Amino acid sequence: MALVYTEEQQLLRDSAREFLAERSPVSAFRELRDSGNKDGFSRQVWEEMTELGWAGIAIPEEYGGLDFGYVGAGVIFQEMGRTLCPSPLFASAILGAALINRSGNASQKQALLPQIAAGERIVASAIEESGHHAPENTSLVAERTDTGYRLSGSKCHVLDGHVADTLIVLARTSGDPGDRQGLTMLLLDAEAKGLAHRHHAMVDGRNADHIELTGVMVAETSILGQVGAAMDLLEPVLDLGQCILAAELLGIAQEAFERTIGYLKERKQFGVPIGSFQALQHRAAILFGEIELVKSAVLKALQAADEASPQLPYLASVAKAKASSVARETTNESIQMHGGIGMTDEFDIGFFIKRARVAEHTFGDSSYHVDRLARLKGY
Repeated sequence: MALVYTEEQQLLRDSAREFLAERSPVSAFRELRDSGNKDGFSRQVWEEMTELGWAGIAIPEEYGGLDFGYVGAGVIFQEMGRTLCPSPLFASAILGAALINRSGNASQKQALLPQIAAGERIVASAIEESGHHAPENTSLVAERTDTGYRLSGSKCHVLDGHVADTLIVLARTSGDPGDRQGLTMLLLDAEAKGLAHRHHAMVDGRNADHIELTGVMVAETSILGQVGAAMDLLEPVLDLGQCILAAELLGIAQEAFERTIGYLKERKQFGVPIGSFQALQHRAAILFGEIELVKSAVLKALQAADEASPQLPYLASVAKAKASSVARETTNESIQMHGGIGMTDEFDIGFFIKRARVAEHTFGDSSYHVDRLARLKGY
């Protein structure tokens, strides 16, 4: 497939850009952060997003979604990266919806997906237990009982878990931490007895949740997919998440680069714009070329997601690794080229480097995905 957007995808990009520029500019993010908003996002903007159909962008039409595909979702997240727009869209409409749609039974899908698509239910995935992405190291225990399962343990970095109505918890039903087999996903009410939340602000100004489960009881009907085989169901969905995060990182890099080019044209030294200095021109030219490479890698990965290509694991890691490293380099250079003012909180460019770091480390940074690529290639 050619690495170009369809007319419909281009129209979606233009409408998303216009909406986000008006309703969720960087100044709105700053206001949310400074006000100490515990949700971490604007409920009003979230409602408007759902009215546009964004919460159902990748959900089948039979469940009230648009079924527009992951290239379309990537277009939206690329624009969200440009304005640093915070929302539960990634946690709920991408990860949560995909896990339920791909692993849930008919009754689970019918009960949950229409509500997710309508923005009436927020779903968060509790996967991580440490600062490094390693779901197979799960030690949270799901002990079999006469009526279902008893959950005991903890999860960290649960994206938007503090505002979720439903949690998808990865738990160990057999085996030891590090074993790929023996992991099971369970649906859990976010207000279940024995479940404690401790949300915290991350360096990028957004919120995540740390949850403690002490003898939390769930019914047999709460199992999502097959008992003991969660990794086979989870990994393809994480690949989708990597593609979307790569798209957001691309948007962050593009916006940081364009803002920096604008600054180079305005800032003067020795009576001339600093953009006339050859050393800075060379650095900008390198960034431009790297961002163009990311565009191709991200679009190819998103197309593979829509086509359910067997190459998706490889392409998703290529996109996440490349987008992570280029967003890191671009935001670093942006701060450098802005000079002292780039280090101040009063100037917006610093927000981009913080968000880029968190997005990079979510579900594995560039080093993780380079290693994964080597493993996928048999090294």
